[in-house]
Amino acid sequence: MDDGTLSLIILGLTVAVFVWNRLPVEVVAVLTALALWATGVVGFPEVFAGFGDPVVIFIAALFVVSEGIDATGVTAWAGQMIVRHAGTTRIRVVVAICLLCAVLTALITLNGAVAALLPLVVILAARIGELPSRMLMPLTFAGSAGSLLMLTGTPVNIIVSEAAQDAGATGFAFFSFAAVGIPLVIGTIAISALLGPRLLPAARPAHPAADLAVHAETLGSHYVVTDRFYRLRVSDGSPLLGRTVQEVDLADYPEVTIVGLQDEQGRARTDASIDVGDVLVVVGPGDQVRGLTRDAALAVSAAPVPANGWMNRDTGVVEAVIPPRSSMVGETVFPGMLRSRDLLIVAVQRMGKDRGNQPTQLAEGDAILVHGPWEALDELTRDRDVLLVDSPEMIRRQAIPWGSKASIAVAILGAMVVLLATGLIPPAMAGLLAATAMVLTKVVGPRQAYRAISWQIIVLIGALIPLSKAIQSSGAADRIADLVIDAVGPGRPYLLLLALFVLTAALGQMVSNTATVLIVTPIAVAAAQGTGTSVKPVLMLIAVAGAAALLTPISTPANMMIMSPAGYRFGDYWRLGLVVMAWWLLMALLIIPLVWPF
Repeated sequence: MDDGTLSLIILGLTVAVFVWNRLPVEVVAVLTALALWATGVVGFPEVFAGFGDPVVIFIAALFVVSEGIDATGVTAWAGQMIVRHAGTTRIRVVVAICLLCAVLTALITLNGAVAALLPLVVILAARIGELPSRMLMPLTFAGSAGSLLMLTGTPVNIIVSEAAQDAGATGFAFFSFAAVGIPLVIGTIAISALLGPRLLPAARPAHPAADLAVHAETLGSHYVVTDRFYRLRVSDGSPLLGRTVQEVDLADYPEVTIVGLQDEQGRARTDASIDVGDVLVVVGPGDQVRGLTRDAALAVSAAPVPANGWMNRDTGVVEAVIPPRSSMVGETVFPGMLRSRDLLIVAVQRMGKDRGNQPTQLAEGDAILVHGPWEALDELTRDRDVLLVDSPEMIRRQAIPWGSKASIAVAILGAMVVLLATGLIPPAMAGLLAATAMVLTKVVGPRQAYRAISWQIIVLIGALIPLSKAIQSSGAADRIADLVIDAVGPGRPYLLLLALFVLTAALGQMVSNTATVLIVTPIAVAAAQGTGTSVKPVLMLIAVAGAAALLTPISTPANMMIMSPAGYRFGDYWRLGLVVMAWWLLMALLIIPLVWPF
């Protein structure tokens, strides 16, 4: 059996297992690469060559750049600006969020844009009295159209551009996709805004999302919090030395109350005598606290932080619950107490009731409000002694627009776009430089960068590249192309485009659109060469059809992301998706031949 036949058999089995949908897509891709090696279609080095391909490097780098833009609050800031100017009219809001998603997708890929905007859109829908199901599908479909505005919009664009170069043509310029992408975005938004109410379901999510954009206000309304905490350190020579808290005379400061005492190790001290270096936590008017500080030879260790200053670029506040078997059970705490790494306990609740400004011996189920630097709050997510109600990272992304590193992140993104648009260096190198800059400037930490990369997509693409190469080199692509040519006939480029669109779009509803394009691209190139058609219009059509994964929730991660928050069912996507796809096909057949002649 020759290599071409073996490649076709492996291709058929791969597609069948993808459609079966019982194995993770990355596992199917790895099994495909192993099957190619086991049957001798490709050699051992070729099996792993895909993971070092410039396409894979570029896509991985884009995930890191996307994380930098999102984590610094740039997307939250852009969303708030849209909300501020769009008002509460449904059509205006839908148009605004769709435009924003399209532009963001072009810069940071569809999955990153939808993940960043999803909480904002759900909350916005509630604020204007609209169902999330009427807004989330238009958001994702507009993002899919926006992926065709720039080279960085989707891995598919990078794949077809590389394929054009491999076929002997020039690659697609950075903004060249916009020739077809702009009409797709305009039409998708118009269809969603005008026909959405008729074609979208009136579904309700099982678990509505929390509005973390007003997190501080929400916590302030559920806890009784004083704004007048002072932490006063006891100095050598203080008249309070040797006394207990109960023995401290506050007659000259009638409105000052001592909440608690901490030693230098951060432990609460209830009955012990006051020593040098201990910290008194007091509440009261500023003038009386200053008088106590002066008369008792104390030093202000920390001034009060007002509730409206809890959330900023540097610090935040989270709610934590004491779980069973926590080492904090039995520990004495009080409001104003400072724990490790500058974490300040602001309030304590037991069974929904505030404990007030008094020491509390913690028990299972107690809730504490903690204020501190974002880095320290992030560390609490890995602390087994507390359970955080909301993720500090999610709070920061929604509640703090344009963070401290946002300007740096935008500058790095802008520099990458300039390098890509001018073609001064290869795309993979531009992306790698931008990702490295994000880490060096501490916009993104090393661990955060690793978490930001979608390893599923990296493995999927890297493991399927050998199949794509094998289909092309073994002659399997020529065989399938001959069938396509026989079906459409010679000298009919429009029918060729139509046939390839239907093939790619149909396969892309059941299989990852990235995997689909990797499979179809060599077939499309062979069909173009077999009919004497230029490869560039054919490959641009493959990019459009690959992005048209609109009919099922399993076709893209973004489609799956919105399923639960909107309350969609599997069969809800095709109604709007089919109309949008018809528009895409029409625009592709009209525009692509004009810009990239046959």
